[in-house]
Amino acid sequence: MHAVILAGGKGVRLRPYTTTLPKPLVPIGDRYSILEIVLHQLAWHGFRTVTIAIGHLGHLIRSYVGDGGRWGMTIDYAVEHSPLGTIGPLLTLRDRLPDDFLVMNGDVLTDLDFADLLTAHLDGQTRLTVATYPRQVNIDFGVLKTLAGQVVEFAEKPTIDYRVSMGIYGVAKHVLDRYEPGLPLGFDELVLDELTYGNRPREYAFDGYWLDIGRPDDYDRANAEFGALRSVLLQGVEA
Repeated sequence: MHAVILAGGKGVRLRPYTTTLPKPLVPIGDRYSILEIVLHQLAWHGFRTVTIAIGHLGHLIRSYVGDGGRWGMTIDYAVEHSPLGTIGPLLTLRDRLPDDFLVMNGDVLTDLDFADLLTAHLDGQTRLTVATYPRQVNIDFGVLKTLAGQVVEFAEKPTIDYRVSMGIYGVAKHVLDRYEPGLPLGFDELVLDELTYGNRPREYAFDGYWLDIGRPDDYDRANAEFGALRSVLLQGVEA
């Protein structure tokens, strides 16, 4: 099983923490970086090869992670010389990738079973599998639906349930065939193109622990919760 970790972003929303460190290397708790936790989890779930897409301060990631030997994995790197979006880095790697592989953002803290997601992707024989997570939004107003100048529906302070992408995907390499390497490509563009061509991505629904560390308050929450979640996030690692 092979995984690609996207770690090339500048982490602008997480400043000032990312002024001198790339976001995947900011510390969680007092011992581990986000990337170190992710690499341990991948190794725990049976992944033996990983490619890390690096860009902003990427030399620090390369220096910190090395060849992956301390996690029992072989790790190589793909360098982003300009921002390529979420999917763009995969296009330059296409010849180095297996037929199906895992892709994930390098700033995700979760107890999702990465191997199970990739297995579900393979069993579904699909082009793209998206890990999804439930969210709710509480609306503090009465919500009206109108038609031709008349109110046809009303709900008082409703709660809207929806699912969001977790930033973790199972990808079949041939889904990349129609795109030109070296050009930016976002996950949103890929999904919309798949839908346009009648290829519905598979959902991998998850409701365990997930935190996208994008903003300072997310980072503060991750540090506050890590002590209680350490044994779940770092299975097999002695305290």
